[in-house]
Amino acid sequence: MMIRHIVAAALLLAACAPAPSAPAPAQGEDTCGMAAYRHLIGEDAAGIDRARLPPRTRVITPDMMVTQDFSPNRLNIITDTNGRVSSLRCF
Repeated sequence: MMIRHIVAAALLLAACAPAPSAPAPAQGEDTCGMAAYRHLIGEDAAGIDRARLPPRTRVITPDMMVTQDFSPNRLNIITDTNGRVSSLRCF
């Protein structure tokens, strides 16, 4: 009888374990097509034609709050304090 309770408890605990997630892409991996937009680095972010960017692209300034959800297909354009594009990332 005691063994049944132990087995039942173990099964219940196993059911509560988080499901394994897919591994995140390696840092710097181009999963969002950022290579096509490398020419923007150094440009004034205010002059970027956002209609020509992929859907869901974010232009992130140093003082901007952004969500922490991970989306490897989303292009993120990072600017410096002068408003110039400093880097591109997929997240």
